[in-house]
Amino acid sequence: MKTINEVYKKEVRYPEKVLQFGEGNFLRAFADYLIDIMNEKGLFGGSVVLCQPIENGLCDMINEQDGVYTLILRGRENSQPVEKSRVIKSVSRCINPYKDFDSLLEIARSEDLKVIISNTTEAGIAFNPDDKFTDTPASSYPGKLTRFLYERFTHFKGSESSTLLILPVELIDNNGDELYKCVLQFADLWNLGDEFKAWLKKCTFSNTLVDRIVTGYPKNETEAFFDKLGYTDNLLDTAEPFFFWALEVPEDKRDVFPADKSGLNAIFADSIKNYKMRKVRILNGAHTASVLGAYLSGYDIVRDMMNDCEFYSFISETLNEEVIPYIPLPEKELSDFATAVFERFNNPFIDHRLLDISLNSVSKYKARCLPSVLDAFKNGNFPKHLLFSLACLLKFYKGYEKVGGFFAMRGGEEYQIKDSADVIKAFSNAISGGDYVKTIMSDADLWGLDLTTLDGAYEFVSECFNTAEAESVKEAMELLK
Repeated sequence: MKTINEVYKKEVRYPEKVLQFGEGNFLRAFADYLIDIMNEKGLFGGSVVLCQPIENGLCDMINEQDGVYTLILRGRENSQPVEKSRVIKSVSRCINPYKDFDSLLEIARSEDLKVIISNTTEAGIAFNPDDKFTDTPASSYPGKLTRFLYERFTHFKGSESSTLLILPVELIDNNGDELYKCVLQFADLWNLGDEFKAWLKKCTFSNTLVDRIVTGYPKNETEAFFDKLGYTDNLLDTAEPFFFWALEVPEDKRDVFPADKSGLNAIFADSIKNYKMRKVRILNGAHTASVLGAYLSGYDIVRDMMNDCEFYSFISETLNEEVIPYIPLPEKELSDFATAVFERFNNPFIDHRLLDISLNSVSKYKARCLPSVLDAFKNGNFPKHLLFSLACLLKFYKGYEKVGGFFAMRGGEEYQIKDSADVIKAFSNAISGGDYVKTIMSDADLWGLDLTTLDGAYEFVSECFNTAEAESVKEAMELLK
């Protein structure tokens, strides 16, 4: 069987307008997919040169395939299963700075370069004071980026036309602002001068928010895909159809990277705060509000939970009555997003395990669900669905310590509760004490406030918890009617 680059040749080789730190599955199924579409529509006319951010990665494989790979999008759209493929040709090549640091600096001196994109994990945007200017390369991503930007600054003598649009997609709050802070710290540590810092200020470090589930290389299905495609592809990537990218980019910089004209759900905004709220409270919040109760009811993956009409209705009522009313975005945007969430949860190609989602559920509830709870109380409403989900959390976390961790039982099956040591200690102490529900709900260290001060919350959570304990989670759901 032929390889993909024997079957698909690049008809056009675009100038390298984008440097991308990160060659993994996510960016290839997200940013490079978007750029491929922009090129097809005549909007961008640029290719992506990838930089491997760690010493070992996919660089050699990418170059062997001339940067060409297949993206399979599969999931649900308009309530129907879909599967479609696209050959991505937007990647020009990949460099490994650990083997060829000069190639990275050469890109810094390119007049074609306009944009930098990165995905170096949530821990990637961090200042490492041990990094040195003379490292080839620095160990941290901000260290690598600072050295790169200084090379560009000196080569172009600080010209404003050489400034760049920098788009981190790492999943931390204010990722652009945090990356900029780290670069300034390196500029000071390495004594790179005020003129360089003034030039950095003219670059655009954008805060961004991305949303797409990327399932990566389908190692258990490769032969079937190769037979279907008619070629082999060692870089085969899979993802869901849903796509969303919000970018804080000033109006005068938006033509540099016209993602909003691509036809995909990519938007420019002065602030992405409300879109972050939408994702956290609707998508993530729906997970956190439902999965613990669903697991205790005998389900193991999200899709099976969604096929239970009671849990389906529970999530729908939670979002429509207790979450969406308090998010300051147009109602249609919110309802459309919620509809997409239901289709994503019901993706027939992804087995999303409930126990995987249960990791660190206390901090997740605090960040994803509790703000909606508090908004409801502020507006004179009683969020019984979200409080029911808190009762399910309390039941799920009612465990016991033994060698190897903190565990609990579902029927005759043992499961492990995974959370921080402080959280586990708080629950363990509460279980061995008096009123378990009251002790946990009143623990301001867990929630940021005493939840028993919310009028009627303690009584309702206690009733739901006691019913779930004595009978079942499904019986406790009857209290919502």
